[in-house]
Amino acid sequence: MTRHYAIEITLTRPASPGELCRARKYVALAENADRTRLMSVQRAKSPAGALHRMRRRLDGRLPIDVLATHYPDRSGHLLLNVDLGRTATRAIRREAQAHGERPREFLGRRLAEAVERSQQECRRRLTAHLESLLHQHTREEVLSCAASLLSHRQPPAAP
Repeated sequence: MTRHYAIEITLTRPASPGELCRARKYVALAENADRTRLMSVQRAKSPAGALHRMRRRLDGRLPIDVLATHYPDRSGHLLLNVDLGRTATRAIRREAQAHGERPREFLGRRLAEAVERSQQECRRRLTAHLESLLHQHTREEVLSCAASLLSHRQPPAAP
């Protein structure tokens, strides 16, 4: 059974109006304000098939960096489609083989590790900032100020 899959397209640079016009002859697209991220819907039997089909339709027409499913799968994961080039692909295959993994599994694991490291670093920085504030203010003052800021914060205005 074929289904429709929402696909997010991240570009390496803003697409020109001409590039978007040409790409729209092949795929319906919605762009963000700075034309670096696009959304589309692709019909396919699977999310991987939808990404593959979208890549075939748009490759060479837009400066595509990453294609991703917009909604997570049942496991909570997004599926990515990245064209890394021959040199990077060979290096990934070598590393995966050295670790006894398939390239897809190896790359997925390394990406998950990188995301986890990034999140840990963000938590460390936030903790350091909070500890600095707690040296100068009481817990109640910090908590009250944070609650006030969060409850009154407006979403950023669209450019």
